[in-house]
Amino acid sequence: MRERFTVVDVVIYLLLCIFALSIFFAFEHLLSLSFSPSYVATKGGIHLLPVDPTLDNYIKVLESKYIWMGYKNTLIRTVIGTTLQLLITAMGAYSLSKKFFPHRSIWTFMIVFTMFFSGGLIPTYILVVNLGLTNTYAAMILPGLVSAFNLVIIRNYFMSLPEEVEESCMIDGAGRFRIFFQIVLPLSKPILATVALWLAVGHWNAWFDVLIYITDDKMFTLQIVLRRIIITGTQQMLDLNISSEVLANQVQSSPEGVKAAAIFVATIPILAAYPFIQGFFVKGIMIGSLKG
Repeated sequence: MRERFTVVDVVIYLLLCIFALSIFFAFEHLLSLSFSPSYVATKGGIHLLPVDPTLDNYIKVLESKYIWMGYKNTLIRTVIGTTLQLLITAMGAYSLSKKFFPHRSIWTFMIVFTMFFSGGLIPTYILVVNLGLTNTYAAMILPGLVSAFNLVIIRNYFMSLPEEVEESCMIDGAGRFRIFFQIVLPLSKPILATVALWLAVGHWNAWFDVLIYITDDKMFTLQIVLRRIIITGTQQMLDLNISSEVLANQVQSSPEGVKAAAIFVATIPILAAYPFIQGFFVKGIMIGSLKG
């Protein structure tokens, strides 16, 4: 049967198209600006295609030691943080998905309660400082190690798995840990890949916790470096030595072009990871959100 579109459907699709185009044009403007020389970038207006394209803005960004230190810290944070968060959250979700778990409803309520009420910023800051976690990777990872929302989503997915599979494994002598790591986790790739994408994007884009817990320049993540390039100024944060060669290149590069190039340098890696996980995304979130 052919689906009929109503006026409401047309309006919704029209609004979505306008929203998508606004994002596309903003993205394209930044991309064009990052490849444009200084005389183009300083003219103002919207640039959809680069004029006299140059790589000088990207060269200037990639010559900065802070950019590479930021990359290193962000990669360490993203890999370790995503792995630990996914493992701990999945283990907690597996426990709460079992009907025989004592007082399961009470524990679930206590975890969901934290989604609406928390200790607040100041108590969390005092706790992190008193534990001596400042200027460490632990300050970026441990305070948000378990997300109540992600735990509930994974728990619901685990509840949709047939219990007969686990029962047959237990008859064959497998323990709970072996069942969890060799049976449950492989069967849960869609939801795990979905949550892993959320966690990785969250760690990659995080900056506020670094801003309040990290004071050592060598521990700054990429987003803090990018923030300082955009707000504080490009020359200081890019740490370039002023020489005759650099001064000659100033004709080709500009502060606006360098800022645009820095944004793309910080964004492209996490965008490149999305296509590899996209196949699991819709299936994982739909199944994880239905069964309660």
